[in-house]
Amino acid sequence: MEEQKFKFPTEMVDLPSKGLVYPEGHPLSSGQVEMKYMTAREEDILTNQNYIVKGVVIDKLLQSLIVTKFDYNTLLIGDKNALLVASRILGYGKDYDFNYLGEVKVVDLSKLDNKVLDDSIFIKGKNEFAFTLPHSNTPITFKLLTEGDENKIEDELKGLKKINKDSVPELTTRLKQVILSIDGDYEKKTIREFVDNYLLAKDSRSLREYIGKIQPDVDLTFEIETSNEETEKINIPIGLNFFFPDA
Repeated sequence: MEEQKFKFPTEMVDLPSKGLVYPEGHPLSSGQVEMKYMTAREEDILTNQNYIVKGVVIDKLLQSLIVTKFDYNTLLIGDKNALLVASRILGYGKDYDFNYLGEVKVVDLSKLDNKVLDDSIFIKGKNEFAFTLPHSNTPITFKLLTEGDENKIEDELKGLKKINKDSVPELTTRLKQVILSIDGDYEKKTIREFVDNYLLAKDSRSLREYIGKIQPDVDLTFEIETSNEETEKINIPIGLNFFFPDA
């Protein structure tokens, strides 16, 4: 008897980055990712206590759902957030309810938009952006963080915590990974020295605000009606019941 083959239904998910930062030939340079619907196998992943304890359960879930073949470490963080929302829709539907100030709010996840992207600041296939620190007038270049970058930051912070658990420089460690060059100098030693000794707090804040402004991502804000019949935007909380609707 011939073995029966089952085919999983899939959907194409648009990436917030439109694929602009991925090099030519990279599977994600198309601006889309193919994902399959969640099955009982993925529910096993979500309840795997070992994955939960290690903090890798979401990554294991996404890797299981993504059909497009690519190096997961090259995935831009904003694009990863879009895949996270897509996986929830493909697994448990578009309606997500959460508690806000004692009231249950329901958001249609399928109506969430990607942030508007200023294509003019992107060079196709290059993850590098120019910025001049406004207070010291220092020209730098920086990149948008990927999954692999986040893992490097986490590993470095764990190492620093072992040396001094009371002083873990998370902000400067992250900036050292983000910044690619200082006034044309791409040496890692130069970048580390600059961040540790010369980067003004005001410039650090300006850089982080600019990155937040241009970074491709999903718009995770939700409009609610206030008691005085006006509307305000809140951030959608991604809690336990995001993947466990009955929790």
